[in-house]
Amino acid sequence: MDNGCLNGVIFLDLKKAFDCVDHDILLRKLYLYGSSPITLKWFKSYLSNRSQICKIERTMSRKHTIRCGVSQGSNLGPLLFLVYINDLPRCFSHSTTSMFADDTNLTTNGGSSDEVITKLNVDLERVHQWLLAN
Repeated sequence: MDNGCLNGVIFLDLKKAFDCVDHDILLRKLYLYGSSPITLKWFKSYLSNRSQICKIERTMSRKHTIRCGVSQGSNLGPLLFLVYINDLPRCFSHSTTSMFADDTNLTTNGGSSDEVITKLNVDLERVHQWLLAN
């Protein structure tokens, strides 16, 4: 039903999101969600001292130590990423969110386009602050 409101949506896709997960922040979030000390120790071990090598045909890169990020292609990688971004929607004051992996949609409405734009800009700034902190 048309109630005279205008809607606005912002579509966000976090670039290289799985590679940018800070291990210390992730472990702190796991702690806040109630993980036991032994579980936290296991996750710290799982995330630490990981390395990768890239091979293209017969050429192989040097070993590179991974300092942040979650293992892509693993069973735990997507789950750990979801734990990492689970608190993102709490930072919005005007928008509702829909999230799937590293894609987030912010939706809001208002009586004028200026109101909608203002609301979206406030929440977009909050996304920016969340990203800087995480």
